[in-house]
Amino acid sequence: MKKIYLATPYTGTKQQQQSRFEIVNECAARLMREGFLVFSPISHTHPIALAGALPKGWEFWKEYDLTFIEWADEIYVLMQQGWEKSKGVTAEIKLAKELKKPICYLQGGKRCK
Repeated sequence: MKKIYLATPYTGTKQQQQSRFEIVNECAARLMREGFLVFSPISHTHPIALAGALPKGWEFWKEYDLTFIEWADEIYVLMQQGWEKSKGVTAEIKLAKELKKPICYLQGGKRCK
């Protein structure tokens, strides 16, 4: 099974964070139904951050996310609003390129060919 790291922007208002969390969960579920092993940092850490009053910014989660980028076979970027300017997403893309990981950009949750 192909291992996918599913990146998407997160930082914003509480409403934006919740919306981005829900949208990326739908995308992750769709990819899982297609047979992929998916790690979605927002899906996995948003509830933990809320429960533990943890920071939500890239600096806190950086090492955690980079570990899973190394694990992944490919990086998928769900292009939600602000993805191009997201500090976390741009850092994830940069690392993926350095590691020569294929990058797939998803628009509207549609999978790359």
